[in-house]
Amino acid sequence: MFADDADSNIIQQAIEAGVSAYVVDGLADKRIKPLLEVAIARFRKHQSLKDELSRIKTSLEERKLIERAKGLLMKSKGCDEETAYQLLRKTAMSNNQRLADVARNLITSIELLA
Repeated sequence: MFADDADSNIIQQAIEAGVSAYVVDGLADKRIKPLLEVAIARFRKHQSLKDELSRIKTSLEERKLIERAKGLLMKSKGCDEETAYQLLRKTAMSNNQRLADVARNLITSIELLA
């Protein structure tokens, strides 16, 4: 962001709004390109980190579903953890579904029957 005002309140508001650069009295032609390149690079890095965080959160939620489904299978079938996992995996493969989706469906089904 290019501005004529160096007021710290305005700068803080700009940062909170997502501004990655705040340049006061700096609109010289030779400075614009490098500043834009840095801003674009920072935006891409920030976006990459947001995407990675989203993937990690999804992965963790799916892992929780799978663990819960394994526990329910272990309880209802009286089997060990490895057998419960293999049942989930086999079901996912034979139905061409993701393991997390099979786990979610199992949990929903058991909750409906309870």
